[in-house]
Amino acid sequence: MAPNSNRFVATAACLLLGSLTLTTAAGAQTKRPAARDPRVGLKSGWQDAGWAARGMAMVAHHDPSETFMDRKAPGDFRFANADLAFSGHYAFQGSYHGFQIWDITDATHPKVRTAFPCPGGQGDPSVYGNLLFISVEETRGRIDCGSQGVADTVSAERFRGVRIFDISDLDHPKQVAAVQTCRGSHTHTLVTDPRDAANIYVYVSGTSDVRPGAELAGCSDKSPAEDPNTSLFRIEVIQVPLAAPEKARVVNSPRLFADATGKIDALWKGGAHGAGTQETSEADQCHDITVYPDLGIGAGACSGNGLLLDISTPSNPKRIAEVSDPNFAYWHSATFSNDGSKLLFTDEWGGGVGAKCRATDRKEWGADAIYTVAGNTLNQASFYKLPAAQTEFENCVAHNGSLVPVPGRDIFVQAWYQGGISVMDFTDAAHPKEIAFFDRGPMFKNKPSLAGFWSAYWYNGHIIGSEIARGLDILDLVPSAFLTRNEIDAARSVQTDRSNPQLQTRIVWPANFAVARAYVDQLVRGKGLKAGRTVKIAADLRRAELQKGEARARTLTSLAADLARDADGAADGTRVRALEATVSELSKI
Repeated sequence: MAPNSNRFVATAACLLLGSLTLTTAAGAQTKRPAARDPRVGLKSGWQDAGWAARGMAMVAHHDPSETFMDRKAPGDFRFANADLAFSGHYAFQGSYHGFQIWDITDATHPKVRTAFPCPGGQGDPSVYGNLLFISVEETRGRIDCGSQGVADTVSAERFRGVRIFDISDLDHPKQVAAVQTCRGSHTHTLVTDPRDAANIYVYVSGTSDVRPGAELAGCSDKSPAEDPNTSLFRIEVIQVPLAAPEKARVVNSPRLFADATGKIDALWKGGAHGAGTQETSEADQCHDITVYPDLGIGAGACSGNGLLLDISTPSNPKRIAEVSDPNFAYWHSATFSNDGSKLLFTDEWGGGVGAKCRATDRKEWGADAIYTVAGNTLNQASFYKLPAAQTEFENCVAHNGSLVPVPGRDIFVQAWYQGGISVMDFTDAAHPKEIAFFDRGPMFKNKPSLAGFWSAYWYNGHIIGSEIARGLDILDLVPSAFLTRNEIDAARSVQTDRSNPQLQTRIVWPANFAVARAYVDQLVRGKGLKAGRTVKIAADLRRAELQKGEARARTLTSLAADLARDADGAADGTRVRALEATVSELSKI
């Protein structure tokens, strides 16, 4: 099928309408799927799979560029699409084969701007200004980006680490630095320092075997008892001078796994889940590290443990708390709520290639674990698992996602590989619930394959999904019983210049009528104020929006004063005060 095929869009629209007709409200995450869930029994296929959605609409789909597609072996991991990063009107899609730059100026017609082959896996990207960072882990990676690989066990041509490209000319990216690391870079995290505008930092998470010391001096795969400078149980920190990125270098190798006394063995060492299940991974590596520079904190998803980090000095992150859970096989990634009071960890049981969303799988396996954060303490509140069972031929497990900036709520959009995309509300940390979804049928009817969504992120009003075998998808949230048009419009009013995986920035909502109405809708839904009062508030907002100048200011100032009085006796005083603050700011515009 040709990219941006009109046939695909028309078919998608019909399926969406059908699924909305058949879908009932979502059950609690502890329930297994109801028979009427339209995700069950979808038609298999590579470019013609059936799909279903609720609370979401397909805006556009685009196949990978021909350079990044193996038509003879769809699903070949050597061409697998990986993670996404965003800057301006562009999406940067990593791949085991290199990276693609998509022009998403028109969300209904994304276009491949640049396809840049540079094999080495897994190709996770980050972008900052005119610099693009790409993770490289596999032993076939070459310094010159060649496709011929490296045959020798020890070679000066091999590259494993983080590539840095100058993308001033998007059509001709130029590699300006290649920082080698002992275990390569499975993922990396861009870290900004509010006090240091001259540098950025990159936390490198290596999960592969340690390369020989003969290839890169200082590399060691020995235990800490045998070699205190072992390449295990640590990450690397790269400092990148923005004025001279070619001088990027490793400046620290902090051992996040060691406790305050320096003992590494204080952390989880692996343990069986029970008969017939795999063991929890040993914590000698971090898969992802999420940072939140505005709050000076970070979170490490470190194979056998979840870590809470102090990143107030970005070049020297320190562990301040850790948790383990025998239900988790592999701590994969982490996301903070916007206020930092909650922390969501994901479990990539089976490394993303296994089917862990079957009806027979426990809800704690391959799921999200939601913790509340109180100082240096993490307290588990709940698990969230995709509520619709997938087949034994669909790799399905919790994977990458981001917050959806709906004011007053904690909403997370997340990829589940061939489980599709699930949008989940975890405002009540103890009772997360699904509020929207999109899902395709399996790639193949009778055999497993690597496919589905690697990541799904909210970016400037849209959900952008990286589909491992099928390309790029752009979706929109649509109003439902769980999300109003005002809440969606309020989220869309938050615009940013860039967005990177694992780098969280504080969401700040502009003072506008959509944000105010979103709070009113939430007060109605949650019965936070009496019905008559919310009707009057909505009417006052409508009247003010039609007014101009001093008349509008007077109406909004009076409404803000009334809301201040409402808050004291309201069932949801916190939300009323948030509405008051928005209305007060609006009165000054």
